[in-house]
Amino acid sequence: MEKEFLQIVNEHQGIIGKVCRMYCTERADAEDLFQEIILQLWRSWPGFNRQSKVSTWLYRIALNTAITRFRRSRTRPLLRPLNIHHDNYSEPPPQRMDLQYAPELQMAINTLNKFDKSLLLLYLDDKPYSEIAEILGLSVSNVGVKINRIKKKLKEILNP
Repeated sequence: MEKEFLQIVNEHQGIIGKVCRMYCTERADAEDLFQEIILQLWRSWPGFNRQSKVSTWLYRIALNTAITRFRRSRTRPLLRPLNIHHDNYSEPPPQRMDLQYAPELQMAINTLNKFDKSLLLLYLDDKPYSEIAEILGLSVSNVGVKINRIKKKLKEILNP
């Protein structure tokens, strides 16, 4: 059981990294979230019944963990961070977009609410609408509507 879990986490650590980078601006926060997601995945592993794809299950837990952590962090006082280095957290892979637009796009994405960020992350990861709907608990048509609204909002921010 443990060996299979570790193999799945290793194969899908890019998904976890994307979620961490989407929800955290500081590397230390992203590393903490990465570890928290791994812990939640491990706790949920015995209940995973394989009715959905592993990536769908993993995304759902990663996004729920990130959103829960974000909500908690708004209600907790800030604590002094510890300087702990995690070797398991990998740097982001090279991006597909033109780097001159990356900062502006990232700023625009940061204006989105957490749910819309989750939806955009899945969309940018080329997930089909049906899988996005399953992960986020929406209808397929609602996914399409929300993606169009997000695109429109980002265009308005980037091209005022």
